[in-house]
Amino acid sequence: MFEVQVEVAEDHTVCRPVGELDAYTVGEFREALNGVDETARLVVDLNGVPFMDSAGLGALIGGIRRVRDGGGTIAVLCDRPAITRLLHTTGFDRIVPMVETMAAAIEALGPVDES
Repeated sequence: MFEVQVEVAEDHTVCRPVGELDAYTVGEFREALNGVDETARLVVDLNGVPFMDSAGLGALIGGIRRVRDGGGTIAVLCDRPAITRLLHTTGFDRIVPMVETMAAAIEALGPVDES
């Protein structure tokens, strides 16, 4: 079973997929990312994802582009060795901050824009 939880806090949004993120489930993940305000300070929490294939990685990269193009910021939270290894191997960690705690993810988003 796969689900995506989206939580909107006062100063950031968390998108949390839970379950295997692959070609069969990527549509739901992509839809959730597309539903997030592109100006958001977004944390994608991958701690509930035991497996991710190239389709999931592509959707994640697409979500990152969309948020960045809209002026938002994004960080990825992941403490799963297999997923972290995949993201490091593909060079993903060079395009977006990858951290292991929610506090570090929120900090990686940078200061809140008060304008």
